Amino acid sequence: MKLWDPESKGFRLCSDHFISANPVASAMGKSKQTGNHKSDKKKNISKKWKLKRRTKDLDQIHSDMKPETAAKLLHQEVDYDMTGCAQHYCLHCARYFVDLRALKEHFKTKGHKKRLKQLREEPYTQAEAERAAGMGSYIPPKSVEVKTQPVEEDMD
Repeated sequence: MKLWDPESKGFRLCSDHFISANPVASAMGKSKQTGNHKSDKKKNISKKWKLKRRTKDLDQIHSDMKPETAAKLLHQEVDYDMTGCAQHYCLHCARYFVDLRALKEHFKTKGHKKRLKQLREEPYTQAEAERAAGMGSYIPPKSVEVKTQPVEEDMD
């Protein structure tokens, strides 16, 4: 037996069950469906986006800043699959840019300046981890001099 409940604007079947007269209200809320054969495509979407935007870690960038590695990265061969044919690369942010003007503008941005500030601290090492665990006395991390890379103007 259905009884109209004017306060909640719906039908009360018994004390436990209630049906709303508004079809939108009954459709609102989280779906109860648990099994879906297409669900494997939808899994870990947030993980995919995090990995898509992932950049190099600071210790990897410190190893890239060594002179022999930096020379290779700054003077790469033309690669048509990379942004800007892999000719305009920011060593500190590990990013490729379309042209020299975009690279110069990037050097003025807040993100690049923040990255330079992060790179001033010496990278974390295994020896420092052992000292922190009590296998030696603590030595505070040293600061490293980091400057924006020089830009070659003669490139076309």
